[in-house]
Amino acid sequence: MTETDAKQQRFSEPAKFLPVAFVCLNIIGLYVIYTMLHLLPQLQDPVTHGVALAELIIFNYITFVLVICYVRCISVHPGTIPEKDVNPTWEYVPRDVAQTKDGALNLQETKRSGDRRHCKWCAKYKPDRCHHCRVCRTCILKMDHHCPWIYNCVGFANHKYFFLLLFYCVIDCHLIGWTMLDSVQKSVDSDTPFVKMFLLLFGETLAAFLGVLLTAFFSFHIYLMLKSMTTIEFCEKQLKRNLQNDSAYNRGFCGNIRSVLGDNMLLWPFPVSPPSGDGLQFTYEDQRLTKDLDVARGKRRAAHQSQKGADVKKERRRKKRSAAGTGSAPSSGQSDFSGDGGDDSLSEDQDSLTRWKPTATSSSSAPAGSSSAGSSNPFLPSRAPMVGP
Repeated sequence: MTETDAKQQRFSEPAKFLPVAFVCLNIIGLYVIYTMLHLLPQLQDPVTHGVALAELIIFNYITFVLVICYVRCISVHPGTIPEKDVNPTWEYVPRDVAQTKDGALNLQETKRSGDRRHCKWCAKYKPDRCHHCRVCRTCILKMDHHCPWIYNCVGFANHKYFFLLLFYCVIDCHLIGWTMLDSVQKSVDSDTPFVKMFLLLFGETLAAFLGVLLTAFFSFHIYLMLKSMTTIEFCEKQLKRNLQNDSAYNRGFCGNIRSVLGDNMLLWPFPVSPPSGDGLQFTYEDQRLTKDLDVARGKRRAAHQSQKGADVKKERRRKKRSAAGTGSAPSSGQSDFSGDGGDDSLSEDQDSLTRWKPTATSSSSAPAGSSSAGSSNPFLPSRAPMVGP
């Protein structure tokens, strides 16, 4: 299924546009309440005219960009797996075992058997970070989650628009909530018509409620962006109780932001210039360098620990030999051959035995009554010569 077919099929279900209509009503309602009941009275007052004019310009700009981001979230397809006539690499062929284990694509996510992941509904191999959405009935590239409020999935192609939508919604709600608070207090204290007072209270409450919720939700997505994770990947780590916080696609602080907001830093706040790439490959030079450094750092740490353990064992062996030994032989200058069973003590024992054997042999071969100094054994006590009767 191509992106055009998926979009046509998605837009053919008008009942699912009800959440979108609800969001549009909230945007229009807050805009009318803030503009008609707060800004216009402030503009008519010479004391607050300058402040109200600045609020009017800022509010209209933020709301304008917010609406553009919202339309882009709905209209832009997040991306799907190419068809076989465009790229036959992703066509699922069960009998082609060699293709399923091909490492030319440099995939990070595979099955436990080592085979490539595939979608049984779309009959295609899945790229990294790709998941099938049962609501949209297609596989979504770098799928974050399905959002009913935009009637679309948040994926590779529209992730920036969704992130900016949250950003401008948070600013708009806080702007309404904090600046309109003075008008709400005045409406309660003075003889204000009930309808106007009710609408001001309703707008203030709605803006404050949405501001708190969206701030928490936006903070969570900032965390995901900096960790280079999607919502699905975060939930998978929590279910598996994986203690490793770093993602396999971590590119560093700036690299993770560029993977969501685009390569041009000056265009990050605007709903243009999405991130580069095709959504099929997520291996970059800076990512590989980081992985290589981590691997090298781990190897050095393991070597250091191994050397430290060997030094500790050698020290223990030396202490055991000094505690269990009986001293050195007279005039030999060598340690006693009672050891702890190690290789070093065994070689010393063999050396000591080798030095003792020739002396013992020579003493046994000497005449019994000989008192010659050349044939006496220096390691045996001297005996007096035997005297006959």
